[in-house]
Amino acid sequence: MTMGTWWFFGVTLGQLVLAVWLLHTRSKARPELPPQALALLRGGPRAAVTVALVALHQRGAVAAGRRGTIRANGGAGRTRDPLQLGVHRSLQRALALRVLATRPKARHALDALRAELGRTGLLRPPRRLLAARVLLACVPLTVGAGLLATEVTAPALTLGALPVLAAAALLCVPPTPRAARRLLAGLRERHPLPAHRREVTDGKDVLLYVALYGDPALALFLPHFSRDGGLLGRHGDRGDGYATGRGWHPDNGPTCTAGTPD
Repeated sequence: MTMGTWWFFGVTLGQLVLAVWLLHTRSKARPELPPQALALLRGGPRAAVTVALVALHQRGAVAAGRRGTIRANGGAGRTRDPLQLGVHRSLQRALALRVLATRPKARHALDALRAELGRTGLLRPPRRLLAARVLLACVPLTVGAGLLATEVTAPALTLGALPVLAAAALLCVPPTPRAARRLLAGLRERHPLPAHRREVTDGKDVLLYVALYGDPALALFLPHFSRDGGLLGRHGDRGDGYATGRGWHPDNGPTCTAGTPD
């Protein structure tokens, strides 16, 4: 292989190293997380908004609207939670969950919650995650340009496949680092989903179960509100997509799961 080929491979190595640095997180001391934050780690923005809606519904501040929407049903109450207030103020008219999560006031509160989780090392900052993915997407282009600009040989093709495969694996890294997934797994182990709703009488516990389990908890504790409000099923809270990197949520990466460079 020529010196030009090695130069291009050096550039791809630099891209990979910089991407790994951008994806790296460091866990810090953190206070006990509220249910909305746990839901954001598990299922992304829609899951966090779902928990906020459940909290508002417990106080009678929201109700199911027509055709799978949520509507305001009075004031937000005495809550100071920024996400609950942002969600309630966004309900100037009945909205579906997928639309509500994109309203400016709700989105601003979600961004603040994400920034707080980023500072604790439990969530990769969106800008760093985007920059890393752009770099990784450029790796096969750099390898291809190097092969075309120099000499295409069997050893060069073999060597060029290595950084491309590494970039593909890193593109699968989810927004949540290993520390967040361990936190969620530990909470699920300590708080298994009850078999019957009558086993739980505290509304705060209901919020915790919805944050940790999503649809199964919604169907157990709030079946009518969740069904009529469009919180269940295809448009609702769909499990661990955000935490595992599955591609159902627009903030996620490709549909795969890989190791995380913590």
